[in-house]
Parts: sequence; C-alpha cells; structure tokens
Amino acid sequence: MKYLAPVAIFGVLLVVLWVGLKLDPHYVPSPLIDHPAPEFSLSALDDANHVLTKTSFHGRPIVLNVWSSWCSACRTEHPLLVALSRDTAIEIVGLNYKDTREDAQRNLADHGNPYRQNIFDPAGKLGLDLGVYGVPETFVIDAEGVIRHKQVGPLTPEIWQQEIAPLLAKLKGRPGV
Repeated sequence: MKYLAPVAIFGVLLVVLWVGLKLDPHYVPSPLIDHPAPEFSLSALDDANHVLTKTSFHGRPIVLNVWSSWCSACRTEHPLLVALSRDTAIEIVGLNYKDTREDAQRNLADHGNPYRQNIFDPAGKLGLDLGVYGVPETFVIDAEGVIRHKQVGPLTPEIWQQEIAPLLAKLKGRPGV
C-alpha cells in the first residue's frame, strides 16, 4: 500500500510525457486568433509621409508577413512570397520589423518586392502587440480585421497549400486561391 502513491505518480507522469511527445513542437498557439488585430499608426516603408493604420486594410483579407532584412529565414521564404505575389487575388502586406528603412528597401530592390504595402515598424511596437517573438511570422487577417491564422517560421509551399490558401479561399467565399 505504501508503494501505491509513487506508482500512481509515476503512471501520471508517463501519461503526461506520452501526450507531450505527440505535440508539434513548432506549433505556437496565439491568444490573438479570432480577435481583432491591434490598432496601429505607422509609416509605409517606401514613403515615410504615408501613414498606414489598421483601417488601411479593412474590407479584404490579407496575408501579413513579418520580416526583416537581417533575417536569414526571411530570405528562405522570400522567393515563395515573390511567386505568390504574382497572383493578384492574394494581397500580401509586409511588416518590416526592427529594421532600418535603408536596409529594408535595399533588400527588396535586390530580391524583389512581394508586398502590396509595407508597414515600417523600426521599434517593433506593432510586432510586440501581435505577439511576434521572432521573424518571419505570417498572419492571415480577415476583411473585418480579425486575426484568423498565425504561422511561426518561414512559409513553405506545403504550408501555403495546406493551411493558408484554403483559409483565404474560405474568407473570400471562393473554392480556391
């Protein structure tokens, strides 16, 4: 009887560990899913006098890609974003995070600009409000400004086809994007 408690504790520990091993270590839940995107007022990357706000993007679903010129993983996903940007049905908005305007603009000039608009966030305030803890991260935001999906890490063709494209199609009420 005195060994029953340690055996029970060991059994519970085994169950917890077993369940933990089945979890995806790359999945990072966001408390902002199904909540409105944060309010902001920041300049556009290409024009310091053009102010962008949350309402600049209302009325249509967008893919918000958080990136920086100094981010090597961002360079990995960049060709996919450039290819996706050729589809006019997909609106990709950039959030240039903790970068300099000059470095970011040079990066886009050298590698192509997949973004219809680019929000310049040099201090990382909007990134912090979105819960960004590393770049790249990608969000799908619906036409009403509600965050519907968060992807941590670089986008891949598989992630795009399996997760983001179907969600965009659903948000647009179309069979495919």
